[in-house]
Amino acid sequence: MTGAARAGGAEIVQRAAGVIVAKHRGDLAGAEALLGAFTSETEKAGAFYLLAEVALGLVRAQSGQSMDELVRELNLLLERALAGPPD
Repeated sequence: MTGAARAGGAEIVQRAAGVIVAKHRGDLAGAEALLGAFTSETEKAGAFYLLAEVALGLVRAQSGQSMDELVRELNLLLERALAGPPD
């Protein structure tokens, strides 16, 4: 990968992170604008994939868990979150 390709890859991953940051601070218009700046669905998916990979790597390094353990725990948390509050 060339330096220009790496720089472009870093920029799209930073844009994906910006979407998440904007959403969390309540700037939905900013998040939408950043999402609209992706040139394709493939670029958007790739950016969020790389962001997830880096984020999971950071958590794994801090927790000492294997990636399998970390993803298993993440899946359990997602299932609980998607199930919603108990009836």
